Amino acid sequence: MGDSTSPSDGPAEPRRKSKKPKYSRFTQQELPACKPLLTPMIVVTTFALIGIIFIPIGLASLSASEQVVEIVYQYDVDCIPEQSQNDKVAFIQSSVTNKTCTRTLTVPRHMDGPVHIYYELDNFYQNHRRYVKSRSDKQLRSKASEKVTTNCAPEATTSDGSVIVPCGLIAWSLFNDTYSFAIDSKTIEVNKKNIAWQSDKEHKFGNNVYPKNFQMGGLIGGAKLNASIPLSEQEDLIVWMRTAALPKFRKLYGRIEMDLDANDQITVTIQNNYNTYSFEGKKKLVLSTTSWIGGKNDFLGTAYLTVGSLCLFLAMAFIVLYLLKPRTLGDPSYLSWNRNPDGHY
Repeated sequence: MGDSTSPSDGPAEPRRKSKKPKYSRFTQQELPACKPLLTPMIVVTTFALIGIIFIPIGLASLSASEQVVEIVYQYDVDCIPEQSQNDKVAFIQSSVTNKTCTRTLTVPRHMDGPVHIYYELDNFYQNHRRYVKSRSDKQLRSKASEKVTTNCAPEATTSDGSVIVPCGLIAWSLFNDTYSFAIDSKTIEVNKKNIAWQSDKEHKFGNNVYPKNFQMGGLIGGAKLNASIPLSEQEDLIVWMRTAALPKFRKLYGRIEMDLDANDQITVTIQNNYNTYSFEGKKKLVLSTTSWIGGKNDFLGTAYLTVGSLCLFLAMAFIVLYLLKPRTLGDPSYLSWNRNPDGHY
């Protein structure tokens, strides 16, 4: 009897791997889900509810903004002598010209203290990519990283190779106009403490890092720093180093910790040092109170009122449309997720 080989005796074929995913209700998107049916009543109610909520918020925001008292004075042109109006850049760059400017501001309404002092710059692009990158956060935080100046060129080192602390264009261009105030020849003290974010002072600027070789080059960009005070206490610098997102911005200069009465005549002495004339920028001094929404800002209240009014209008429009041309709602039991609640087809 001859040898015979049964097909079952041969080597088994390897099992083909299936690409079919393992079944689960999660991967097959069969978990219970909210599938609202947008009936006319639900749509109208939703729009009406949004309008009823948004309109009072908008009115409250506008009311709070209206209570904020602001004094805004643009001085970049007024503080240039008449004989230098045709060459403002030469005036501001000269080291011998007198840049002191005295003006009188009138308080329009009673201003409850503290009154915040801001400087406002326009057409200054702090959000420019090269400008934003021109700093060394490691150097600002730790004395051990003093020589980390990778992104700081051209303000990384002096002409003899000494490291600049703080380095970079942001610090180099530090705002250096100064303001002093008086009423009836009595000087008003400006509080410059706690004008920077506490998190910045504690975590971004080291208390053992001191200015070194700062503004020692041939071209001075802005204010100088006291080399005996650590960076964590140089709050003007900390405020300036938090770059603005838009070309028009305000930064806090200080606070007046007293009330100002209506019609008070404030004598402001401005040291007009900062060069915004090279790029056609503008400079303004702002005195402002605050409310629960912050400073004066009509946009937030206007936006709430606009959206709320639009929603109320749409709610009424849908009601009228439904009354004039009613449409019978179909049977929701014919919807796929109602016919197959488990998702199997």
